[in-house]
Amino acid sequence: MLICGRFIAGLGVGCLSMTVPVFQSEIAPAHIRGRLVSLQQWAITWGLLVAYWIDYGCHFIKSDASWRIPIGIQIVPALILFVSMIFMPYSPRWLVDNDRVDEAHKVLANLRAGGDKNNDEVVEELEEIKEAVRIDRETAVRSYMELLRFPIRRRVILGVVIQILQQLTGINVVMYYASTIFRQSGLSGNNASLLAQGINGVVNMLATIPAILWIDRWGRRKTLMFGSLGCGVTYFIQAVATGATQNKTVDENGDVDLNMPDGPSYLVIVMMYLFVISFAMSWGPIGWIYPSEIFPMRIRSKANSITTASNWLFNFIIGLVAPILIKKITWGLDLIFAIIMFAAIGIIYVFFPETKNRNLEDMEVIFTGSVWAYKDKKRIAEYDNTRQHHIDEKVSV
Repeated sequence: MLICGRFIAGLGVGCLSMTVPVFQSEIAPAHIRGRLVSLQQWAITWGLLVAYWIDYGCHFIKSDASWRIPIGIQIVPALILFVSMIFMPYSPRWLVDNDRVDEAHKVLANLRAGGDKNNDEVVEELEEIKEAVRIDRETAVRSYMELLRFPIRRRVILGVVIQILQQLTGINVVMYYASTIFRQSGLSGNNASLLAQGINGVVNMLATIPAILWIDRWGRRKTLMFGSLGCGVTYFIQAVATGATQNKTVDENGDVDLNMPDGPSYLVIVMMYLFVISFAMSWGPIGWIYPSEIFPMRIRSKANSITTASNWLFNFIIGLVAPILIKKITWGLDLIFAIIMFAAIGIIYVFFPETKNRNLEDMEVIFTGSVWAYKDKKRIAEYDNTRQHHIDEKVSV
């Protein structure tokens, strides 16, 4: 029964993790789209935080209520979400795609101009959406195989890669097995390690706030590259400190103790918190923002289902492999993640175009140029100049 329940819950979580960023990106103005989609990641960190402290409190209960209470509490947010969705509007882009233009106009006016249907920005955005939908219908994607065809293939690959790299930051190794890592590093006592893991959740939640506030100013590329650098450096310091000072022993239960001196032990714990901060300000939110904003309307749901599935697949793989590697190679796992993060800096710089402050309809232009994103800046700048010239002409008229 428990397995069946978790399977059904998994289907629901998978559906929501694909749908929510898409919905947010479709209703958000371009200049704050990153900020709004980041709220999903912030909500996730709140969920992790609350879950940690509920689990910490319930582990003192000496009965089956210790696991029944945490599972039962999950019903509450699910009910709140179910009721709230009754009052949520349809996406204007979805409405136009389903020939409900008047409804789309009304929703767009409510979202952008307090209900004023004659607002210039509302009218212009509606026309852009209608034109984008018209073009999409001429090249409609009817099967998943068509996602592998040019020119959509590039965006699908980038969406999958960014979701995979989000998992290869190792964030869920820290979130799932922090108590084990803390104990290995010398934090004695089960209660102490669980408490440190709870603090880890607080750090994760607080560090996501700067991304919410400034992600649309920083941009996607720079934020990801600096985040990768931060993650890579903290992992490297952890690997050096652990590898140079550990005296590994294994007890009769198979539990590993690294027997590290106090100084390096505390350094590793601090580096873990700094890693969480680096992740929360970069890969945490942008891993969801980027795939939700780069696809055209007609393939957005199919493409995002693939990118989200790749995220959960690697979450599953890492969740299975990590506890084995933590015991077998200890600091070697930190070194592996450090190398991946340093490599991610180059991957982002070379292949990923900047998407901040872009209308969803602009993505056709952004992603039809060179696959070498760092070489494509001149073409995009020319497009921006031409677009601004047309806007200035309309204003002058």
